[in-house]
Amino acid sequence: MDAFDVVVDRSARLRGGRRMTRSQGRQVWIAMLGLVLGPSLAGFAGPPKPGVVRPNALAPLPLGEIKPAGWLKRQLEIQAAGLGGSLDEFWPDIKSSAWIGGKAEGWERVPYWLDGLVPLAFLNDDPALKAKARRFVDYILEHQQPDGWLGPIGDTAGHKPYDPWPLFPLFKAFIQYEEAAADPRILPALLKCARKIDAVLDETPLYSWGRMRAADFASALLILHDRTHEPWLIDLARKAFAQSHDWRAEFEDFRYTERTEGRFDLDRHGVNIAMGLKYGPVRYRLTGDPGDRDAVFTMLDKLDEYHGQPNGLFSCDEHLAGRSPSQGSELCTVVEAMYSLETAIAATGDPRLGDRLEKLAFNALPATFKKDMTAHQYDQQCNQVACRREGEHVYTSNGPDSNLYGLEPNFGCCTANFHQGWPKFAANLWMKTPDGGLAVVAYAPCVVETEIQGKPVKLEVKTEYPFRDVVDITVTVPEPMTFPLALRTLKRSLPVFLLNETTAAVQRIEAPDEGSDGYQKVHVAWTGSSSLRLALPAHLRLYHGAHDSVAIERGSLVFALPIGAEWKKVKDNPRFADWEVLPTTPWNYALDLAPANLAGSATLEEGPLNAAGTSFSVDGAPISMRVKARRLESWKIEKGAAAPPPRSPVRSDAPLEELRLIPYGCTDLRITEFPTLAR
Repeated sequence: MDAFDVVVDRSARLRGGRRMTRSQGRQVWIAMLGLVLGPSLAGFAGPPKPGVVRPNALAPLPLGEIKPAGWLKRQLEIQAAGLGGSLDEFWPDIKSSAWIGGKAEGWERVPYWLDGLVPLAFLNDDPALKAKARRFVDYILEHQQPDGWLGPIGDTAGHKPYDPWPLFPLFKAFIQYEEAAADPRILPALLKCARKIDAVLDETPLYSWGRMRAADFASALLILHDRTHEPWLIDLARKAFAQSHDWRAEFEDFRYTERTEGRFDLDRHGVNIAMGLKYGPVRYRLTGDPGDRDAVFTMLDKLDEYHGQPNGLFSCDEHLAGRSPSQGSELCTVVEAMYSLETAIAATGDPRLGDRLEKLAFNALPATFKKDMTAHQYDQQCNQVACRREGEHVYTSNGPDSNLYGLEPNFGCCTANFHQGWPKFAANLWMKTPDGGLAVVAYAPCVVETEIQGKPVKLEVKTEYPFRDVVDITVTVPEPMTFPLALRTLKRSLPVFLLNETTAAVQRIEAPDEGSDGYQKVHVAWTGSSSLRLALPAHLRLYHGAHDSVAIERGSLVFALPIGAEWKKVKDNPRFADWEVLPTTPWNYALDLAPANLAGSATLEEGPLNAAGTSFSVDGAPISMRVKARRLESWKIEKGAAAPPPRSPVRSDAPLEELRLIPYGCTDLRITEFPTLAR
């Protein structure tokens, strides 16, 4: 029994046998901690000073209050059984890291890994994974430097002493651990370390990676402030921004409109840009400037215009690479963009960001893994016709094995960092609203157990979304209560209530303002267990890409042609192999579409979700569509990849064929952007 449990247990005796809730126990423990530690935590349990920092528009729930269910739970179980749950057993950069007294890298890889392992362990409620996380947390805390620094001061790999960058993901990992485990050591250790970083920045301002990624540090500091109400944390966050690269300013005068050639500056680096998506929204909490709040949309618009890809990401292999669908996008960029969007949604409350988050989660994220998650790519391509090491490659600055499926193709950062993608998505599906309700950030199967109006509330979401269009929400309350649910609109399409299936007493429904994106707020009188059933209308639409090519979208899913694949092992690793994937079926097709009657050009088919494995696989795809196309023999391979799509419209005398397209995230090799036939 730890200190937190002691508080809760003793409270039961003092309260006549009635145990505190976990949140009540945490508040009592925090107050006790403030008394014990004295002035260093002054105001720890008190109210925040007004006007110092804006509160989040939506309040993220502590890790553990949302649990994945259905296909999402199965996805996290697959991750735990693959690379995600086992790197510490065989990969030297984790197993022998300087973070736990070894001789291997002591810079970013353990913090990256913990930032995903911690939520993976607690969301799966996996004792073995929790023990792995605890081992690393214990060692790092027990070896905190006397000056407050956490982790190695430099390492044998040549990283500079007192480089603050690796502590940014460490702070994120430790904050999650404190939420889930109620570990009383975490907050004092982070406050002491933040004091040391404050002093370091006075001597050596942020540089290199830390300068580009300062918003991650500021975001962690604001979470600490929300917990502790220490005013100096706000000053430190402002200092970090003052020393940072200004992503808002860069994209308001965006110059990188072409494929990167020759100069590989850090402000053209894909992962830095993905982390920078949260820059404006996080700073908005300090400034209240609407320009900061909306900076994320300026960034997304510019990236879509000049480097956009149909999977919701932008090209970056490793630097900005233009709009050709054969350019790659780094896996680190996928998961960091997702985390930035989750952070930005909390800061701004803007539901439009949920559309982008779902598109990344349901397309770009699953597509870049071997489907059992025992291997990953460094770069994925939207038009990915072969994954081979030999020959020329199209990338701006990455190496020849970048799109192989393996342990650490090209560079090991993604091996350590990809773990945060699915778990953090699951942990941020719902957030609390200022009026005491709950808002959906993204639709997926889950169970939420939290407190509203001081009472335990359970919300269960049963759905096969995004493969299906119906969502069932059941709310269970201990006594009659009234509070709203804020339901995210989908690309200006309102959720439809299937009233004949509704047992909840809906008092009123507030739709968003006409012509705007927003939340549809449903005020409900809840009693016992009551339910709402929603239909989320999904319509076919075209994504317009390079050379007037198109991709077909439906709801949050992008559809692609799966190419027959031969998996060829090229390297055995201690646990999992590296693979080339070579095509066995044709890929160079032009679609026969009637844009004015897209629904008449594609026939949808549904199949069952794969209960035993992943639904994100070629064989397990639960939804598909049939389209007509002709081979285009002039469309060839260039530099190891499909050439950019020939400019549409094109002509072909080849026979008309029927193609089966499946969700992008289900594919290994694929064509996503097609030229279209002249009609």
